[in-house]
Amino acid sequence: MPADDLLDALDPDQREVARALTGPVCVLAGAGTGKTRAITHRIAYGVRTGVYAPTSVLAVTFTARAAGEMRTRLRDLGVAGVQARTFHSAALRQLRYFWPKVVGGPSPQVLAQKAPVVADACHRLGLSVDRVSVRDLASEIEWAKVSRITAEDYVRAAAAADRPAPAGHDHHVVARLITAYEDAKDARGVMDMEDILWLLSGMLVENRAVADEIRHQYRRFVVDEYQDISPLQKFLLDQWLGGRDELCVVGDPSQTIYSFAGATPHYLTRFTAEHPEAQVVRLVRDYRSTPQVVGLANEVLRRAPKDRGARWEPLELIAQRPSGGPVRFAVYDDDEAEAAGVATRIGRLIAAGTRPSEIAVLYRTNAQSEAFEQALAHQGIGYVLRGGERFFQRKEVRDAIVRLRGAAVAADADVPMTETVRDALRSAGWSDEPPAARGASRERWDTLHALVTLADDLAAAAERAGGRATVQDLIADLDERAAAQHAPTVEGVTLASLHAAKGLEWDAVFLAGLSEGLVPWASADTAADLAEERRLLYVGITRARVHLELSYGRARNPGGRATRRRSRFLDGLWPQEGRARFGDGRPRAVPRLTGEVDAELLAALHVWRADLARSTSKPAYTVLGDATLAAIAELRPASVPELARVQGIGPAKIDRYGPDLLAIVAGRRPAAGDAAAVR
Repeated sequence: MPADDLLDALDPDQREVARALTGPVCVLAGAGTGKTRAITHRIAYGVRTGVYAPTSVLAVTFTARAAGEMRTRLRDLGVAGVQARTFHSAALRQLRYFWPKVVGGPSPQVLAQKAPVVADACHRLGLSVDRVSVRDLASEIEWAKVSRITAEDYVRAAAAADRPAPAGHDHHVVARLITAYEDAKDARGVMDMEDILWLLSGMLVENRAVADEIRHQYRRFVVDEYQDISPLQKFLLDQWLGGRDELCVVGDPSQTIYSFAGATPHYLTRFTAEHPEAQVVRLVRDYRSTPQVVGLANEVLRRAPKDRGARWEPLELIAQRPSGGPVRFAVYDDDEAEAAGVATRIGRLIAAGTRPSEIAVLYRTNAQSEAFEQALAHQGIGYVLRGGERFFQRKEVRDAIVRLRGAAVAADADVPMTETVRDALRSAGWSDEPPAARGASRERWDTLHALVTLADDLAAAAERAGGRATVQDLIADLDERAAAQHAPTVEGVTLASLHAAKGLEWDAVFLAGLSEGLVPWASADTAADLAEERRLLYVGITRARVHLELSYGRARNPGGRATRRRSRFLDGLWPQEGRARFGDGRPRAVPRLTGEVDAELLAALHVWRADLARSTSKPAYTVLGDATLAAIAELRPASVPELARVQGIGPAKIDRYGPDLLAIVAGRRPAAGDAAAVR
């Protein structure tokens, strides 16, 4: 395939990313705008044109799933040799390689959890703590380490950051605890996840030979989700770069939701200050969600208080999908009723043909999952709890992989791989049909069936490429996935916190518990905290492709006091007796689109937009999106209030374009009494 053929699959903005082969490059990519497609095509195009050696590229992101998705796409594009890993995976690989040469012996084992060592440190200091306190203190130690704050600097830094005292202990006690934690960890001969980045960074700073070898190997860097980078990760990235600027960063400040853990959008929003010559590309065409979902997401951000010190404006997404059903809003008497109602709605979606794995229930805190687990189980609907036991750590998965390894050795070359896999997994408890009842046996079957589905997908991909997959190919794919914790899809409704949903998407999303005290969280009292809580809701909304439902319960328990009110972030957006607030704030009916547009009016609107774009030297889509023009051509608004009802037009665009739009519509409006005017 010629290199330029790779660009045919991209829109104009994505193509601009792919062609920006030399750094520095900053890609501001809104939710659902195809950023992974853009950056993987950029890497593939660089390799195909000979600008990049594939082994010279290191692409880093924040989750094993995202790194696995990047590797899969690069493989499908015919690019081998590119390293796509999480920050920690890439750093640990390098640290383990250089440790025997620099320090001697094997590198320390990685601590699976901080809690036991934090509890030990608390005991050494005579602190009385419970499980919750240990968790909070562990989180504070992690914040200090990713922020590159030592025990000696902690008190000053915590005060400057206005950090609340964790678990009731003042900052001086926490500073002592950080030292005790490091001592307890050293006594065990282990390192935590932050140490991986600390130790490798130190090795690069202090050992020129190590730095030269890594910098000779990796000459070009791509960093995804750059809005979530921490000071420690930025420091390591700077050591990898060694003063070079062959760097492409991708992110969206509106999706910054981990500030509490040390992440900061500062490096993204100030990228052009650090790299004045940087090329900046904006991706705003949303291919994921319907115009209804995109419209709500845009409105949630648009209504945020203005930050006069901000160096960026939120990206306004432009929906590319056809119009879908309206966003649904529901109020329940209590949390139990909400869970039951959501489970009933999910049952209807599944009965109508939506796969359970394409449905998610998202909430603010993990404690909210229990009600939905019970409600779904009562309906006989399977679910997957994100944040539970990891896929490759499950006993049935470990046993199944052992059986598959045996099957790979004894496989008959004349028997299709998928049949061999099915035969091997039958002995592990899989069957052609799932158990009728929910419960442990069905969950085990769902897990094993994910392996069967993965085998089917691998065989189909090989066949499309003109080859034939083997069981050994499946084993290799599973080994790679296990190393990266990139689990295959298990069939079941996803239950997840809003934070855990970052980077994922589903056909149908239920955002539950959207009441004050939950969204925003009760302790969010500063402007910065509230801004992050708003962004968290925005992230939740933009996970939905087609169906989106928002809900909350008036009371926590059945029969309790119905004192809750909806989230302030939805003021002016939540329907009131069938009506919603948009634009100038007056109540007006939410328009429902049928797709029956006035073709001549639509053509006139396109001409107007093209002329305006040409005269202002702007891309046409930044004026108004295609879906917005189509809505105007269908609704034919005759006044500013009617124009404000159209999805994709906010107050600023009404001020800027309203008179022109109303004049164009008036020029096409049927005369009074014309039958065509009656809708």
